[in-house]
Amino acid sequence: MPAYPSLTRALAEALVDVLWFIEGCEDEQMNQDDAVKALEGVAYLVTQLSGVQRMELIELLRSMAEEELDPSRREFLEGFPAGFGLVEEDS
Repeated sequence: MPAYPSLTRALAEALVDVLWFIEGCEDEQMNQDDAVKALEGVAYLVTQLSGVQRMELIELLRSMAEEELDPSRREFLEGFPAGFGLVEEDS
């Protein structure tokens, strides 16, 4: 039996892992200009998704957040849709 129920879930998990790592890097671990470029690149990519694809990713992130035991990673997952431009941030 596969570790993930779908390829989409596996790729979302991998994407979140990479982005969470980048966000948590210190200056000595990763060039901050490169980190910003990577994060902005992902933000641009997800804003190019169709409405249906965005909703699928948002629901997937919500499910991942509900299952997450690490409070800081859960917070990252919960903030992902607004932080990466999938939804408008609340004012």
